[in-house]
Amino acid sequence: MEKPHQCPISELYQSLDSHETGLSDEEAERRIKAFGTNELHVRQQTPGYIKFLLQFKNFFAVLLMVGGSLAFFADYLDPEQGNFYIGCALYGVVLLNAIFTFIQAYQSEKIMQSFQKMLPTMVNIEREGEVKQIAASQVVPGDIMLLYEGDKVSADGRLIRVNQLQVDMSSLTGESTPETLQLEADSENPYQSRNMVFSGTLVQSGNAKVLVCETGMATQIGKIVELTKQTSNVETPIGKELNYFIKIISSIAIVLGISFFAVSVAIGKGEISSLIFAIGIIVANVPEGLLPTVTLALTMASKRMARKNALIKNLESVETLGSTTVICTDKTGTLTQNKISVNSLITNQREYDVGLSLTADDVELHIARRVMTLCNNAHLDSELKYSGDSTEVALLAYAEKLTSIKGIVQTKRLAEKPFTSEDKYMVTVNESPEGDHFHAYLKGAPEVVMAMCDQIHLNGQKVAFTDAYRKQVVAQYMSLAERGERGLALAYRNLDNDGIPDAHYIFVAVVGMIDPPRVEVPEAILKCRQAGIRVFMLTGDFGPTAKAIGKQIGLFSENGKVLNGDELSALDEAGLSSLLDENELIFARITPAQKLKIVQALQKKDQIVTVTGDGVNDAPALKNADMGVAMGLMGTDVAKEASNMVLMDDNFATIVTAIEEGRTIFDNIKKFIAYILTSNIPQILPFIAYVLLDIPLPLTVVLILAIDLGTDIIPALGLGSEKPETDVMNKPPRARHERLLTRNLLFMSYGIVGMIQAAAGFFSYFYILLDGGWQWGEALAVSDPLYRQAITAFFASIIICQIADVLICRTRRQSILTVGIFVNKLVLLGVVSELILLALIAYVPLMNTFFGTAPLELWQLSLSIPFAITIIIADEIRRVFVRRENRFVLKWLTW
Repeated sequence: MEKPHQCPISELYQSLDSHETGLSDEEAERRIKAFGTNELHVRQQTPGYIKFLLQFKNFFAVLLMVGGSLAFFADYLDPEQGNFYIGCALYGVVLLNAIFTFIQAYQSEKIMQSFQKMLPTMVNIEREGEVKQIAASQVVPGDIMLLYEGDKVSADGRLIRVNQLQVDMSSLTGESTPETLQLEADSENPYQSRNMVFSGTLVQSGNAKVLVCETGMATQIGKIVELTKQTSNVETPIGKELNYFIKIISSIAIVLGISFFAVSVAIGKGEISSLIFAIGIIVANVPEGLLPTVTLALTMASKRMARKNALIKNLESVETLGSTTVICTDKTGTLTQNKISVNSLITNQREYDVGLSLTADDVELHIARRVMTLCNNAHLDSELKYSGDSTEVALLAYAEKLTSIKGIVQTKRLAEKPFTSEDKYMVTVNESPEGDHFHAYLKGAPEVVMAMCDQIHLNGQKVAFTDAYRKQVVAQYMSLAERGERGLALAYRNLDNDGIPDAHYIFVAVVGMIDPPRVEVPEAILKCRQAGIRVFMLTGDFGPTAKAIGKQIGLFSENGKVLNGDELSALDEAGLSSLLDENELIFARITPAQKLKIVQALQKKDQIVTVTGDGVNDAPALKNADMGVAMGLMGTDVAKEASNMVLMDDNFATIVTAIEEGRTIFDNIKKFIAYILTSNIPQILPFIAYVLLDIPLPLTVVLILAIDLGTDIIPALGLGSEKPETDVMNKPPRARHERLLTRNLLFMSYGIVGMIQAAAGFFSYFYILLDGGWQWGEALAVSDPLYRQAITAFFASIIICQIADVLICRTRRQSILTVGIFVNKLVLLGVVSELILLALIAYVPLMNTFFGTAPLELWQLSLSIPFAITIIIADEIRRVFVRRENRFVLKWLTW
């Protein structure tokens, strides 16, 4: 229909061939085939070939293509000097790099798509009068959809029942203020009428029943998707760091290349020879394999985290976790098991055992059972399976345990005031059993419910709720809280109409509910303390209950502080800032605005804040946190959309594991950057020596490329997959502005290890030349067997020393012997691949011809081994001083 919002609801049912009890499963299956699944099919705005071509725009690629073009130009000026092959090699490097990075990026996209399938959006629908939970993709036109607070609306539809429904329409309108919806149409335009809901919008509060009119691409948001272009991604911190690294290294390459080109020309080497020399300097400085290595390392990290039940929505955001200084966590389902059950029932001035049997004389118990059942939005289906909020499911299950509630649940509901985190109570208005008047049923926080009551039900009678009775009730629910039980009060009153009263209720009972802590949480809390991470509990629960749970899990001691929402509101900005310096804090009975206020106050103190949450009320804090973590099992769609990470097991311990992974990936990227950079010095110095010392060039451009692309990548990937060092969670969080490329890292790579590698190369090179009868100043032809052996020895020295280098880069503080030399299989594979490539280049005739090399004798290969051993022993000694916190070593020799 063109205007489904204005026609009578009976006509709408008829036009959709539906009815009040919903469709049958068979009819729904038929409609799936006819209309398709309820999914948005976003057209790929950027074709694959464009994405591939974009790989050529990064600075490294441009630099190498310029170098290749210069090589072709040199070949044009002076043919048959091998410059053509150098140009081909450089362009080949760029092409291989682009192919590799494109493939990895494509695979990362596929991985993220598969991860999203781990988060199916479920929707409650009514079919043939029975409430079911199905995947949103299976909703069809004509379905009856039930909406509750926190749900994402999964299809366009007409409201047929509504209760204080507020919907965030910002995904369609851009307006952030939620709209209150109603049953009557108020606009000619169906997309502006407040009796319609639309796919992609979010239920902020209330509930409703909806007749689905459109699904999939026929929805309003589906039509927008057809016109929407993809937006560019926001650069992540790790992305910025990599760009900074690229600019620094490329600048060094360009400056050195231009400078030594000028020097070479000035001393009479000739323009063409100097040009090739400059190309060699640039190629030697640029770590060609860095970008694909980083991409693959992050992809592997995301897979590892997925296996540990942590879904990172943006691969690079895992790095943010490593710098977390404060975790603001909710309690229920994160620190606890989210297996809420009724453990105590206090009514008629006594505490009942949960295994009690209900008798006809227990008037207060009968009333309490009725309140638990009717002031409740959980569902019990024909197979006795429950669905809904965990607290309400627990109440419904307990009421059913006392005696069957099938008769009670049929009682007609006339009105509802839903529970909100601000007012902390819920009211429903139902017909009385006799049908001649109405009852209002109330449940909520004990202190809130007590304030709304002026009578109490005792011994089958209603009596005044005096101060003495109030003190007794307070003492009773305080005793529950001290045991870690959450108190929930129940009350009711008679009505002459179906209005929702806010006073004059009759107090009936307090229900004690328990949600036991997760067994793995205490160890996770301890890890956080050892890692210098403070953990604050932010909960809407009662203070003493939160405190009891905090003590059980080791989060809280007698020195800690518990603040409730009212006390927090009384603090000014300076007072809150001072309070947040504490190590043990629990904020109880707080509102969403207060949770956001705490997060922002911590950020003003330059803290890196990770926030956990599962509800609509958590969304503002999740979105504003440095790292928002939503619950995958019990979390609302609003919370998941506002977060950076989703926990597939809703477990606090998984956050700690993810933080450990975040710290590890940052360390590992540093490790393979240190490894890759180290070989730059033995690649650069041969060209400088060639110009300044007037010797035969000790290393050719094609051999440099063989190192950067052939022997460096697999070992670097091995470093990227290195397990965390044992002390990674015993160190304070890294500074917010700590860089990947630091002064110390450059000094260690260029000034120490790189120099040892260069010394090994020159020692082997000159030893073989001098042993073969070469005289200083004597020119050697490129085809001379002695020259070929010498450059092969230089190349072999770099490979052998890089094997030592990859071993020392595996750890920054721990001894290699402690970690285990043979533990990282990918590093070992990298070492083997280096040796195989060395053997191929040195001993296979075809490779000898291409690379200009010659076979070496065993003693010639072993010339660089003492230098490799020196690298390992020297770094082991350095790490001893690092572990002893030696000031000099920590300042200058720690990267």
